[in-house]
Amino acid sequence: MTTAITVAWEDHADLVVVGGGVAGLTAARAASRRGARVLTVSKGGPTDTATQYAQGGIAVVAPVGDSVDAHVADTLAAGGGLCDEDAVRSIVTAGPDAVTALRDLGAVFDTAGDGDIARTREGGHSTRRIIHAGGDATGAEVQRVLGAAGLPVLFGAAAARILTDARGVTGLLVLDERGFGVVHTPAVLLATGGLGQLYACSTNPPGATADGIALALAAGAGVADLEFVQFHPTVLFAEGGTGRRPLISEAVRGEGARLVDSRGRSITEGVHPLGDLAPRDVVSRAIAERLTALGEDHVYLDARHLDGFATRFPTITAMCADAGLDPARDLLPVAPAAHYSCGGVVTDVHGRTRIPGLYAAGEVARTGLHGANRLASNSLLEGLVLGERAGTAAAIERAGTRVGTDGIPAVASTVCDRTVLQQLMTRHALVVRDADGLAAAAVELGRMSVVATCTDADRLEDSALTVTARALLLAAQRRTESRGCHTRSDRPDTDPTQARSLELRIDDDGELSFTTPELTGVN
Repeated sequence: MTTAITVAWEDHADLVVVGGGVAGLTAARAASRRGARVLTVSKGGPTDTATQYAQGGIAVVAPVGDSVDAHVADTLAAGGGLCDEDAVRSIVTAGPDAVTALRDLGAVFDTAGDGDIARTREGGHSTRRIIHAGGDATGAEVQRVLGAAGLPVLFGAAAARILTDARGVTGLLVLDERGFGVVHTPAVLLATGGLGQLYACSTNPPGATADGIALALAAGAGVADLEFVQFHPTVLFAEGGTGRRPLISEAVRGEGARLVDSRGRSITEGVHPLGDLAPRDVVSRAIAERLTALGEDHVYLDARHLDGFATRFPTITAMCADAGLDPARDLLPVAPAAHYSCGGVVTDVHGRTRIPGLYAAGEVARTGLHGANRLASNSLLEGLVLGERAGTAAAIERAGTRVGTDGIPAVASTVCDRTVLQQLMTRHALVVRDADGLAAAAVELGRMSVVATCTDADRLEDSALTVTARALLLAAQRRTESRGCHTRSDRPDTDPTQARSLELRIDDDGELSFTTPELTGVN
């Protein structure tokens, strides 16, 4: 017999936003401006978001020497044939207005000598279109401005389950210091960020535990492209370092820094026409191959020849100083680490999922913008545009609430120990994968998992990581080719017959299953 949860508290809202980064806060503002009563739920504090740590900037079409077509072309080239071109064009076209709205709120971006907004170039971009704030603190500025709106936020609160009936969303089960509570709402918007904590080392904050993926799957929504995890090529290396590791922004290479190995040889020469500014999957793969060839665990970023480094990159300079490094004098040890999930909850370009009343925006969503590999700095762009659109849609489409609080079953799920899970994913599903490793990881994950009742936030996170790891491994096994940031050493070529996304849902038996036909790759 299933145990029912004791509901300790209740609340009401027209929209509940889960997550307090760029997408979530933008959505909350958009819905609130349209008269919706919005409650944001955040399991951390005001700055415990991936947005806070974003260094690079916002990719937005420049007024001179650039065009929507050029930005779209760069995004499609990076996306490895899996971008939805209509979605790309829709989001890119909306970028300038999104940035204008942010500036109207008080965001201050760095300017050039002529007073215009300064722009830099990052990997995969054909021109300088990346705007930034505080040198390398763009995310912190975005977080500051959006967080100053003063909308209601329930901090220290973890979303446990999306409540639904046959017509769609009816509420959200939340766990905080008071115990389990229900927020009665006809609309939930997931803006939970990424899944970096699947791995032992990541650039993501500790809260990036794939919560939105798990919540959406449990509610009946689909997820797609989970096999495409982007590994940032230049994360500051530390012997034995685990957890969140600081990255060295791609903008550093945009200003002329070079990647070299321990013998001083270029990492990307002859690998790609853009060299060190090739798309991230290309650079990460080149580093991984060089490390395997040399039997080493890191390469180096050489920025010693750059003038004014400390002024242009104050955050990175301070980060390096904490590690006993000076970019003006030292080669900086770097290695790839988990950075961004290109896939996620399947939505349209307004954040709608297949479940009425359930929306998703930001890294947790799969809109078709990123395809098999995200173009640098398109993430803050997507968060701003989709956050605005999803919040607007939720406010306009909202209906009345209709849920009771009797008989809500306990949250029971399959859970694997987090350290074991991270070791499995790091060993078998990192930058380069193969069939044997993926299969071994899936078997061991199943063997080490147990069914447990989730009564605290840590157990909810571990449950989310477990189901997401299972989904990622399934998708990575099914995709028997190398494409974008999914590299199979046993299937090194890209197979044109596999140029489509793989969508997973939980079926009537409670198992993960594909909604798309099996890929018929060349064996």
